[in-house]
Amino acid sequence: MKNSASNSSNAKACAKQALQMQAQQMLPTLTALFSSLNYSEISHQRISQQSNYNENDFQGLARAQHPQFGRVMIKWQLTAASNQNLAGLTHEIGVLKSINNLSANQKRFQDSLFAIAPPMLAYETLRVKVLDQFSQLTILTMPYYLSGSLATQLNIRNYSLLTTQKKHHFIVQSAHLIATLHSAGWLHNDIKPSNILLDDFLPNHADDSCIKADLLLTDFALAECLNAPILASPAGTPAYLAPERWQSQSKSQSATVQSDIYAFGIMMVEILTGKRPFQISANSNDKLKAWAIQHCQQPIPTLPLEYSHYQGIINKALAKRVERRYQNMKQILLDLESIDR
Repeated sequence: MKNSASNSSNAKACAKQALQMQAQQMLPTLTALFSSLNYSEISHQRISQQSNYNENDFQGLARAQHPQFGRVMIKWQLTAASNQNLAGLTHEIGVLKSINNLSANQKRFQDSLFAIAPPMLAYETLRVKVLDQFSQLTILTMPYYLSGSLATQLNIRNYSLLTTQKKHHFIVQSAHLIATLHSAGWLHNDIKPSNILLDDFLPNHADDSCIKADLLLTDFALAECLNAPILASPAGTPAYLAPERWQSQSKSQSATVQSDIYAFGIMMVEILTGKRPFQISANSNDKLKAWAIQHCQQPIPTLPLEYSHYQGIINKALAKRVERRYQNMKQILLDLESIDR
């Protein structure tokens, strides 16, 4: 067992080192390309390899300045020119087009008073030569949000500053976001704090009673049409994945409204308590199996006494069986409205 864990650690270390070497060769080329597109002050934030596909397929995130758009985030994906089956960022751009078009047409969503997702400022696909081969580079540009994501507010440094009122606001507006997304005909499939952006949030304002953060959903790489879901195997972030998604591949269920609701329930506990309800050991040899056991076998968490008035919502959002879970987000919103805070 120790040898297996050691081999796994060595393999990860080697993969990380190889990625760093490739990044050193790749990022100067991308920086020069972004500069030619009028981006400046380019700072690469993240790069990863898409291990399920070609070894030369990468994706990343960069921060930059643009003369027209101001401060922006550039999400990019580099795929081998021969790889015609990888939708990736192109799929996400298509989802965002649909969502932004629907959000702009408020007459179709009378209950929606805010956008669902950040606006797309620019997007394009280019043919570039990187790492001695021609690749397809897809670029998506969105505004940079100074306040970061909800995950930023839940970290150790910031969580102690959150009032009960702010926590409730985050929960209610997140629920509105997901409900509106479902009304627009989409499942998100990766609901979690890091995928909820905060717009114009001032956590240290002297009078925080009037501060209302505008929340936005981001990262639609796994999003699917509500009426035609196809993700039957575990896909998403394990810490937020519903029990039914962990079944054996032959029996697993496709993504549903209820799987988004379950992820929202996990996030709701995290907002209220500052930590996820389920945890696994960092030394686990089979992390996916460990997560499956947590979600499928561990009891629904009991909230601290000060948040016990949310317990009924948590029980129905995190029900192990789909038929016992909330059937839609509007039911959750009704129960949230009835809470005596």
